Amino acid sequence: MGILEVKNLTHSFGDKILYKNATFELFKGEHMGITGQNGTGKTTLLRSVIGDLTPDSGDIRWQKGIKIGYLDQHAKINQELKIFEYLKTAFDELYAVEKELNEIYENMAASVDEALYEKASDYQNLLVNRGFYEIESTILKVSAGLGINALGMNTPLKNLSGGQRAKVILAKLLLENPEVLLLDEPTNFLDKEHIEWLADFLKSFKGTFMLISHDFNFLDKVTNCILDIEFQKVTKYNGNFSKFLEVKGFRRENYIREFHAQQKEIKKQEEFIAKNRVRASTAKQAQARIKKLEKMDKIPPPQSPPKPTFKLISLPISHQKALKVYSLEIGYDKVLLPKISFEVKMGEKVVITGFNGIGKSTLIKTLMKKIPAISGTFKFADYVKTAYFDQELSWQNPNMTSLEIVAEKFPKLSQTEIRKKLAACAVMAKNVTQKISTLSGGEQSKVKLCILANTKSNFLILDEPTNHLDAETKSVLKDQLLKWEGNLILVSHESTFYEGITNKIINLKK
Repeated sequence: MGILEVKNLTHSFGDKILYKNATFELFKGEHMGITGQNGTGKTTLLRSVIGDLTPDSGDIRWQKGIKIGYLDQHAKINQELKIFEYLKTAFDELYAVEKELNEIYENMAASVDEALYEKASDYQNLLVNRGFYEIESTILKVSAGLGINALGMNTPLKNLSGGQRAKVILAKLLLENPEVLLLDEPTNFLDKEHIEWLADFLKSFKGTFMLISHDFNFLDKVTNCILDIEFQKVTKYNGNFSKFLEVKGFRRENYIREFHAQQKEIKKQEEFIAKNRVRASTAKQAQARIKKLEKMDKIPPPQSPPKPTFKLISLPISHQKALKVYSLEIGYDKVLLPKISFEVKMGEKVVITGFNGIGKSTLIKTLMKKIPAISGTFKFADYVKTAYFDQELSWQNPNMTSLEIVAEKFPKLSQTEIRKKLAACAVMAKNVTQKISTLSGGEQSKVKLCILANTKSNFLILDEPTNHLDAETKSVLKDQLLKWEGNLILVSHESTFYEGITNKIINLKK
């Protein structure tokens, strides 16, 4: 018996079926990756097993007494706490034991009670065995691995960006050391060296985890089984991601063959019914075949996800410098970096690097005038028209549909034109009338991509555009950025994505 049993799980949104009668088990020690195209229901599945969402039908059973930790990047936390104080709350249980132990010591001073000595000894052993006296060094070790130390351990949580906050929440979850980890895109806000640290941590993790990630190299390193969602089915594969791809190819071919064989059989039966249902001699046979068709468990068609075909079209550029930045100080309540000065020449494509939390997104937001500069100046050339991709999945009105959002941005476009433009960014037709907040992270990012692709500009400013995107959409975006004739400032933690695109590096670490 597994520590998690899922039986006949069915989940849908409106008339969109994510999966039907999904059945699988998670066993102790399994490191499970969850894969599937954007919008297939990966996050929905994870939220269902944790109890945040109620499926249409099916049973979800956890082994009793299992300690589960879920990475909720939007969890409500005490914003007034400092980073170190917040991370210490991962050990609240041990601090409570220490408090009881101190009370026992006080009572022992006034009374010689053998039971108190035994209880004190048990508590002391528990604290030693659970690493209580190494808590501070443990916190600093995990914080260093995820790049949190650089933020300042005394920084209040309210001063953190969304990505920085997500890293701190991940650190607390790892420090809690639950028996089962449930992780949804944990690498999105991590730099290369921190992703490598997390991969090493998860490889040596003695517990069990379920993990969603679009970083296939990362999945390959840390998983020993894969749960794949495709064709409204959930299928479990043993082995890492590379082994899964190999086996899935054969299964997909078999699935397509079975689908076409069934379609051929259905057509044959329907032709017989059409010819014989009105004939007295064969009407009974026709009725029997009608009932047989009604009872048939029909195989869903092997629909391939829509392929992105969007294009980025640049406005003309001039021969003057596109951007001048002089002695710029950035930050919120305090300055994040020494004064920054740089120039972006005509046609230059720049990548901004530096560890997560150093201020890459803050610099971008300052240049886009989303937040004010603390001091210094910057100026875009008069001819420059910018287009901005914000990594955070936040919307002014989360109840609007993607159709409404794009229509608001481009009021001259007809509904048909908007649908075509969303389809070009691989937003599925059945999702365009759903509330934007109900779409997956990947689908929301594609809506942002649609807005970007249809904004007339000659200077793109992109903050982690590949977060949440599937491999095919990333590939098309990279190809378009290679062809882009205007200026570009890009923040990305994926070196494999920006290599070849950019011709200038601004390393904030230096």
